[in-house]
Amino acid sequence: MSEAAHAGRGARAAGAGALLVVGDVITDVVARHRGPLAAGTDTAASIRTVPGGAGANVACWAAYRGAAEVRLLGRVGAEAAAWHESELAACGVRPLLVVDPEVPTGTVICLVDGGARAERTFLTDSGASLRLGSADWSDALLDGVARLHLSGYLLFSEPSRALVAVAVRAARARGVPVSLDPASAGFLRELGAGRFLALVEGVDVLLPSRDEACLLTGLADPVEAAAELSLRVPLVVVKQGNAGAAVARSGKVSVRVPSVPATPRDTTGAGDAFTGAFLAALLAGADPEDAAREGCGAGARAVERVGGRPPPLPD
Repeated sequence: MSEAAHAGRGARAAGAGALLVVGDVITDVVARHRGPLAAGTDTAASIRTVPGGAGANVACWAAYRGAAEVRLLGRVGAEAAAWHESELAACGVRPLLVVDPEVPTGTVICLVDGGARAERTFLTDSGASLRLGSADWSDALLDGVARLHLSGYLLFSEPSRALVAVAVRAARARGVPVSLDPASAGFLRELGAGRFLALVEGVDVLLPSRDEACLLTGLADPVEAAAELSLRVPLVVVKQGNAGAAVARSGKVSVRVPSVPATPRDTTGAGDAFTGAFLAALLAGADPEDAAREGCGAGARAVERVGGRPPPLPD
């Protein structure tokens, strides 16, 4: 999409209300290596430190794809607060960051295979991000908000789970639709599918990856899993990487959206890009099927970049 198209979409979204994202703000250390890791010795790699975090990435991609106003509530350590605020602002996001006086900003080491699929493995120290709690919430955060999006990483600690419950209640009281991305199949497996589904009761839109959808339902087919999950959540969009996406409502898949061709360099944040673009399109008035097409386009753009963020917006 051209910068003119971005501006046009932003104009269409103006007046639609803000998107409030609540979630993790993380420092990513991305190491791209070729071939298997050599245990006990050196493996050559290209290493970069970039801003990340699923919640922050979603917010940045939503702004990049034209959402007129995007706000982000997250928690960071004092050592990196100014850097993260600056990086978010450069992407067009209004940062609402709580500075933790005791715990540093979360850090993720992203090991990216330099082969054709650019698959990644994460080593995660969530740090301050999982200390975001109900004391950091105010119902006033929803003033002027048309949609609330929650990072699934919030469900993996007690303080953040309490925040999710408070935020969902407040949003429902105001008629603000709530979306959630499960975020991590590994952490989801530890939490348990049943507990996860109980915690997301009241959410309007669920955006799992294929692995997360299958894990939540026990089904091997992500499309069937999308249909099954839509019996519990009104709208389900399963992100399937190079297989596109499946949109399901009321127990049926309404459309399967193809992926957009891309040459992957780093698949980190591709799902976040999909979610951000999807939400921006909904804010602009698109139906879920067209919004999923926007999501696939953003996912393709994301895998061609290193890190999980879009380019900074032009001044």
